[in-house]
Amino acid sequence: MTATNSENDPTVLRILLGGQLRALREASGLTREAAGYEIRSSESKISRMELGRVRFKERDVADLLTRYGVTEELAREALLELARKANSPGWWHQYSDVLPSWFQSYLGLEAAAAQIRSYEVQFVPGLLQTADYARAVILLGHPHASEEELDRRVNLRMTRQEVLTRPGGPLLWVAIDEAALRRPIGGYAVLRSQIAALLEGTKQPSVRVQIVPFDTGGHAGAGGAFTLLRFPDPALPDIVYTEHLTSAVYIDRREDVETYAAAMERLCVQAEPPASTPVILERILHDLDAREG
Repeated sequence: MTATNSENDPTVLRILLGGQLRALREASGLTREAAGYEIRSSESKISRMELGRVRFKERDVADLLTRYGVTEELAREALLELARKANSPGWWHQYSDVLPSWFQSYLGLEAAAAQIRSYEVQFVPGLLQTADYARAVILLGHPHASEEELDRRVNLRMTRQEVLTRPGGPLLWVAIDEAALRRPIGGYAVLRSQIAALLEGTKQPSVRVQIVPFDTGGHAGAGGAFTLLRFPDPALPDIVYTEHLTSAVYIDRREDVETYAAAMERLCVQAEPPASTPVILERILHDLDAREG
């Protein structure tokens, strides 16, 4: 199943609707606590709605619109229709049995992004992984998974990669620590195929890869892996995504996002330039061939 276009993605629609509801609430002079009272809920529920982090009940949206003074029928219906579309399942819904709830929002954001910038310290980024490499990575976190479950998890990851070849897809700009490119996840044969695929991937106009070599020493990415997502719609704020073993953190507070963006800029200055990436990958392939020989 092919990933949906960004303008129809439910994650993006939730964020857009949440932003409009926030603007209407602020224009009406209401606090989140007062708005929560209107829908028999809490301040935290309003906050999650305005951030697009929850599904919208049509009744709640209608009650909020009334309280915010939106009485014109066409304006109300447009926002209610947006709420209905925002509740539709994403393309990844078919994988819900193997997909943690905290990762589902990321898939929608990834599909909608105009630019995806990430730093990886342990693995080749998921959007650039081969099927065999992806299977080996998945096995690390799910050592007791059945073959059927592994196949579904790998298929999910491969389907994600369609975003890179979709018309109007995002620019993927990654900085990868050299250690990730030399760690034999799945064995040296799997790693060699992965490095060769990554070398081919650098030829795509929508992919930019930089490598942080061992001799860089300390650098701006020392805090660990993270992804910075930027969207074509100016109404959508940049979002930073960081992942843990059993959860993830989505950061959209402007000051925090700017800190991560500055770290990414410094990291890309410290890394080897993109033009050097094919040379470095060829050198790693040569080292792998020598090991196998």
